[in-house]
Amino acid sequence: MEEKFIRLAEKTFECQKVCNECFDACLEEDDVKMMVDCIRLDRECADICSFVTTIISRQSAMAADLIALCATICQACGKECEKHDMDHCQKCAKVCLECAELCRQAA
Repeated sequence: MEEKFIRLAEKTFECQKVCNECFDACLEEDDVKMMVDCIRLDRECADICSFVTTIISRQSAMAADLIALCATICQACGKECEKHDMDHCQKCAKVCLECAELCRQAA
């Protein structure tokens, strides 16, 4: 497997973990209603990152298309998380935007 795909698999795994942590922390915020978009994108991002990690390990012929979709979702999640001052959202934004960039490079 190419080095860029190994790095991407590591980053998508990290992004899945951080998005799940952010999702859980958002549910504990005082104003959960304000966090609805963040929570939804955290879940979607964690799911696609999990799937992309698996697809990369399988060396699927569909990997490029799925990695491109992952870039789009990670970018959206990162931009949403950037809007919130909480540490968990800021950490999530950073990792999501890094993951989006690696996805764009790999796709």
